[in-house]
Amino acid sequence: MPTPDINKTFERVSAAIVSEAGQYQPAILADVAGRRGALHGRIQALRPHMRFAGTAFTIEVRPGDNLMIHAALALAQPGDVLVIDGKADQTCALMGTIMMNVARERKLAAVVIDAAARDSLDIEEMDFPVFSVGTNPNGPTKQVGGRIGHPVTVGGVTVHPGDFICGDADGVVVVEREKIESLLPLAAHKVKSEAKRIEEIKKGNVDAPWLHAALVTAGVLKQGETL
Repeated sequence: MPTPDINKTFERVSAAIVSEAGQYQPAILADVAGRRGALHGRIQALRPHMRFAGTAFTIEVRPGDNLMIHAALALAQPGDVLVIDGKADQTCALMGTIMMNVARERKLAAVVIDAAARDSLDIEEMDFPVFSVGTNPNGPTKQVGGRIGHPVTVGGVTVHPGDFICGDADGVVVVEREKIESLLPLAAHKVKSEAKRIEEIKKGNVDAPWLHAALVTAGVLKQGETL
């Protein structure tokens, strides 16, 4: 039989960068990253209060089989996020209470599954962040090899092992390991700018200052015309 393809030597985002970047909402990071990196909206938190930030530990499995996820649980390091390419399969759950307890005990930051999970009430009680394509009570098989620590496609986004990944009630965003640090000043600036704009709106300044020029550029209005 072929040997499963496992890579254990990839570089991770530093804990300091994860801590700093994790202060920002995924929406902020997606915006400053060029409005990219957000996983498909099918991947959502099991419960809206769940949020996380960490480094991607990537896994590719055959639909409905979680053998390689068990192997990944034995290899992942504290602060890692299991990022599982499950081919968006919803016919069974790839992980449930037992595996999530293992993940928490190994101090992983979260689990992101492009597939279904189960035991959602137990996971809610655990307060461990899990993002998935919904739930299904069916259990998986444990028979088929896969890949660990290689690039995967999850929710339509390519995720490399060691990338920064975060999630909240809006969804999940991935930023390349080499890029995340350079985005932090931009994220800080955007947070300040948005806070300033909200304060202006609360004072009654509700008109968007950029709107007229954008409408002219788009050909909706002619020069000199107004809404």
